[in-house]
Amino acid sequence: MYRFLLTPRWWGINVFVVLAIPFCIFMGSWQLGRFEDRVQDHETASTQHEEARRDAPRPLDALLPLDKSTVGRQTTVTGRYDDQLLVPERKLDDREGYYVLTLLRTDEGRALPVVRGWLPGEPDPAKAPPPPAGEVTVTGALQAPESPGGNGVSGRSGWPAGQTGSISASTLLNLVPYDVYDAWVTLNSGDSGMRAVPVSEPQNSGLDLKAFQNLGYTAEWFAFVGFVIFMWFRLLRRETELARDAQLGLAVPEAREEAGPAGEETEREARPSPTSA
Repeated sequence: MYRFLLTPRWWGINVFVVLAIPFCIFMGSWQLGRFEDRVQDHETASTQHEEARRDAPRPLDALLPLDKSTVGRQTTVTGRYDDQLLVPERKLDDREGYYVLTLLRTDEGRALPVVRGWLPGEPDPAKAPPPPAGEVTVTGALQAPESPGGNGVSGRSGWPAGQTGSISASTLLNLVPYDVYDAWVTLNSGDSGMRAVPVSEPQNSGLDLKAFQNLGYTAEWFAFVGFVIFMWFRLLRRETELARDAQLGLAVPEAREEAGPAGEETEREARPSPTSA
């Protein structure tokens, strides 16, 4: 009854099933691992933020180059404020507003972007408090450069003069005539009555949409394993029933099955009528 399993057609089906199941299991396990890595990164980032709040501020050069272990760490920098920019479309407590970003020129010749605070409403240079004059020492949390379209950063381009959509060296170098650190600082206390901007997690380190996409892909790959097994058993059952019917003489010729109603009609026309006999 199961001799059909030795036919070339079933050899192809079996080879496909044997290869598809481990491949789907591997891909599902890989996607699950990606989700677990993102969960671990989220937990690590949360722990680092708690530790960073208790750490003593360190010089900026001691925390560079920036990586996941130094993001959120407290740093202290001395310099003189220079150009000031506004960063629109930034929410705080579900209120729309903007950051006040000022470039702090250091003795090394480069400038550190410093977010001095947040103000509600539409960006207005007249409402943004001017930076303190002379040499200042700032203390705040070190932040990673932003990428447009991630972590709430606007993906728009063509901002008005005096504004920028993201805080990064690649963006600011087009707006100021000096070198800029590829990192920025948010002050622990808002300057001149502004609200302090909270520390944000590094991009791709939280339970964001990408993390849950990995979890969804995991479910899809394992569901496909079940689908492959289900379809194999369904085909096997169908072939077994056809083989059993053939042994009992109940099988319908394939030609008659393919002919359908038209074939039946042709057969009736070909059959001689009683009157003609």
